[in-house]
Amino acid sequence: MKRETKQCQNCKASFQIEPEDFKFYEKMQVPPPTFCYECRLQRRLAWRNERALYSRKCDLCKKDIIAMYPEGTPFPVYCRSCWYSDKWDALSYGMDYNFKKNFFVQFKELQNVVPRINLMVDNSINCEYTNQIANCKNCYLITSGSDNEDSMYTFRILYSKNVVDGYLMLKNELCYECIECMEVSRLKFVEDSSNSLDLGFCHDVRGSNNCFMSSNLRNASYIFENKRYSKREFDELMSKIDTGSYKNIQAYKKTFEEMKRKSIRKFMNSKNTINSVGQSINFAKNCYHCFNVANVENLRYALFVNDTKDSMDINNGISMELFYEVCTAGINASNVKFSVDAWPEVRNLEYCDSGRHGSHDLFGCIGLQKKQYCIFNKQYSKKEYDSIVLKIKKHMDEMPYIDTKSRIYKYGEFFPAELSPFPYNDSVAQDVYPLEKVQVVERGYHWRDVDKKEYPSALKSADLPDHINEVKDDILNAIIECAHRKECNERCTSAFRIIPMELEFYRTMRIPLPRLCPNCRHYQRIKQRNPLKLWHRKCMCQGAKSENQIYTNTIKHEHSADDCPNEFETTYAPERPEIVYCGKCYLKEVV
Repeated sequence: MKRETKQCQNCKASFQIEPEDFKFYEKMQVPPPTFCYECRLQRRLAWRNERALYSRKCDLCKKDIIAMYPEGTPFPVYCRSCWYSDKWDALSYGMDYNFKKNFFVQFKELQNVVPRINLMVDNSINCEYTNQIANCKNCYLITSGSDNEDSMYTFRILYSKNVVDGYLMLKNELCYECIECMEVSRLKFVEDSSNSLDLGFCHDVRGSNNCFMSSNLRNASYIFENKRYSKREFDELMSKIDTGSYKNIQAYKKTFEEMKRKSIRKFMNSKNTINSVGQSINFAKNCYHCFNVANVENLRYALFVNDTKDSMDINNGISMELFYEVCTAGINASNVKFSVDAWPEVRNLEYCDSGRHGSHDLFGCIGLQKKQYCIFNKQYSKKEYDSIVLKIKKHMDEMPYIDTKSRIYKYGEFFPAELSPFPYNDSVAQDVYPLEKVQVVERGYHWRDVDKKEYPSALKSADLPDHINEVKDDILNAIIECAHRKECNERCTSAFRIIPMELEFYRTMRIPLPRLCPNCRHYQRIKQRNPLKLWHRKCMCQGAKSENQIYTNTIKHEHSADDCPNEFETTYAPERPEIVYCGKCYLKEVV
């Protein structure tokens, strides 16, 4: 089939459906989408909550719990032990499908009565204030991680220990304020680096140790401001660096940003990729418009996905095959469409929420485990199931759901965002596509006004000791005012505390106390990442220098004094200040 251009029924922008897309839709037996890629992703992310946590009671055992849902939800919320117990049966909420009513209206009715689990925390110890994690120990306010220990305030860290304020980290130890680092130890304020030790304020460093305020390094030691020194000289320079002072850290950050502006960037962070486009793609083949994926093949429009193949429009998953329009799923799962929270070892699910543990052949079900041939949580024979599902799909086309903004949902569309159990500003959609309250309401989504709490006795962040050496143990009893004071759109909590494990970490690493609450710190790290968009650009290498004349090449390139002719798709927008090189020019300079 040929490429087609369509108008997104949500944002009204034009978007293209490629021949490869049509082949996948035919294979999955689904119609082409009516929402563009970004609106499809935004819609799915509105169904995932990672960071908005509330105190409430379990609606079954009545114990105090932490949950993704506040008090007052229309559906019951159970603690983990109750949700997995035999004290209730999700099939008891089963409904007959009513062909006189719209599918999504009926799904919402089912959604309002089936109990939901409080948090997504599996096989973890002493991790009460965490969400979307597994196999962790002694962690506090971490999200989207697994196999971590003694870590705090992180997003998507894996197999790590003693990591604080980290973002996209793998196999790390003793790291603070680091972004997208792998197999590193003893790092402070480092970005896009791997296989390194003892770095501070570094960017794009590989296989190196003992480096400070440097970038674009490979297999280097004792580098200070991108200049090589002897060990004695380096130690002498570092003796004048004091990262324990907050004022010093602010000055170092300013220098760091200026240094990054003068460094070169590869158009796409990737490793061992074939015919793939996006950002942070490793060990991939035939992947288009993918971000933060690894060990994948034949993916299109994927975000935070590992060990997966032959899927499209998926996010936050692992070990999947033949998935389409799915959020939060995987672990040896196959053939799942238009679903959320589908794992492990599930197959043949459509329009399901929380289909778990080996379930298969479910349509429009919520909270089922180890079940099969169910529709709206009602059991059928295989023959009955197959027959009714075909009729429902036809009915969804004949009686489509029309939301409050006149968007039409026939068979083939993911759940409407307005049916999400989470307010927009509690969902991950707010991280990726931040909106103000008025914008959320205008678009027909739900907004939750954050509870206003006053802390008149809170210690002003400006009054905190400048140096970590000046901090006394009684800081553990203090409520500290966030420097943003809720004047931002970052789910600011207005105040925060320092916990004992955290204070010990700051002292060990020689780091000053933070001035922002954990949520605001998280959003500052998000701002350091590129958007999930692609622009067609030309390499900025112009022979001896970069296009903006800031960077001078260190070696002669194949195109000599001429402009590099290479073009590519990149997450760096044309108006951004970074110096973006193609793969060949970048490798000439860095390796």
